[in-house]
Amino acid sequence: MLSADEIIQLHDRLTALWHEDPDGGLAYGDEWLAAVARQHRANFDLWHIEDEARAPGASDAELAEVKRRVDATNQRRNDLAEGLDRTLLLWLEERGLPNCEAPLNSESPGLMIDRLSILALKIWHTREEVGRTDAAPGHAERNRGRLAQLEEQRADLAHCLGRLWQETLAATRRFKLYRQLKMYNDPSLNPAIYGRKSG
Repeated sequence: MLSADEIIQLHDRLTALWHEDPDGGLAYGDEWLAAVARQHRANFDLWHIEDEARAPGASDAELAEVKRRVDATNQRRNDLAEGLDRTLLLWLEERGLPNCEAPLNSESPGLMIDRLSILALKIWHTREEVGRTDAAPGHAERNRGRLAQLEEQRADLAHCLGRLWQETLAATRRFKLYRQLKMYNDPSLNPAIYGRKSG
């Protein structure tokens, strides 16, 4: 069910597609890959919304609106990462896994896939910087070094994800769903919201 190489290829393909066509589709016959794609789309959107906040000359009102969109999109990103773990755990449960006696991994596949998604975006944008013709001398070379580091990090993380999945299937390792429990979007938990209302 889970292939780290397939996830990397999907992330790269969708990142390129959405930079050409921001409304590019998310239609997949495979429900698992469709869920991975939706989670990646949240990271893609988050990356570009955050860039809006960095635009020179953005007004205070624009920055406040961007901040609200960042919070909502980040919540969606985290919810979708948790959804990936729920899907995997349901699939495993049908097969009598994971082994509750196996050593616990500190990070879940959903969180690792989220990190792979962010690395895909960093790699795409760093490649873009390597190809810039209007940048200062040394810019391309510096970004070639960064690109090599990012690709190594992604290869390492993909290997760890693949290994975790194989060990989970072999009942020698397990993972759990770790809820992010974000507080900032919940009006009953964030004093900046409920304090303002009661005041």
